[in-house]
Amino acid sequence: MKKFIYAFVLLFSLSSCEELLDVLESTGGAIGISQSEASSGLKQALEKGVLAGTSFLGQDGGFLKNAAYKILMPDEVQNAVSKIKGNPITNSLAGPYLGKVEVAMNTGAEKAMAEAKPIFVKAITFMSISDAIGIVTGGEGAGTAYLQRATSSSLKSKFTPVITKSLEKVNINDPWTKVTNAYNIVTGKNVETDLNDYVTDKAMTALFSQIKQEEDKIRANPVARTTDLLKKVFGYADTKK
Repeated sequence: MKKFIYAFVLLFSLSSCEELLDVLESTGGAIGISQSEASSGLKQALEKGVLAGTSFLGQDGGFLKNAAYKILMPDEVQNAVSKIKGNPITNSLAGPYLGKVEVAMNTGAEKAMAEAKPIFVKAITFMSISDAIGIVTGGEGAGTAYLQRATSSSLKSKFTPVITKSLEKVNINDPWTKVTNAYNIVTGKNVETDLNDYVTDKAMTALFSQIKQEEDKIRANPVARTTDLLKKVFGYADTKK
């Protein structure tokens, strides 16, 4: 009888161990994580997003040939395009340059991505996270949203000069001046849009979108968790869904 009871207990223990191992394997070994681990794992995921995003957007056509991210003419100018083209004088002055401005904005944004990478990675590295576990378990895009709130202002101040230099390299100033002069003729107003600021905002929005996509991929697909830390941190997040 004692042997039977011992065998039963042993069998139950082995079964429990197997279940525990299954849980550990599915969560990357994460029964619990510290705030420090959560912070490091979150930063690692965001850095992966920056590397993937800058690579994708920085390729030829990353903005220009991508309907989701293509930078269009600022709204105030776009609303006056038909007037510019409908007036023989302004059409002659700026008509041929409208497309050139659009190409230059997108090409400039693409070329700026290489320099965006270290700026964004550094911001993530030094970002202070007070409730990392809460963000890790916060669901889709929670890390990217926190990154935007915490760093957007400082990132923009560092990234705007990069965009400005990139736009100068693609010779946007002359065609943009012709377009703004034509706008002034047909509307009687000056263009209020700061082009460098406008392109910077569009480029940052696109990059944050790409970072979120990578973060969500890591959250949803264990295969995308390419390090032990990512497996542990986001495996833990899986247990809280």
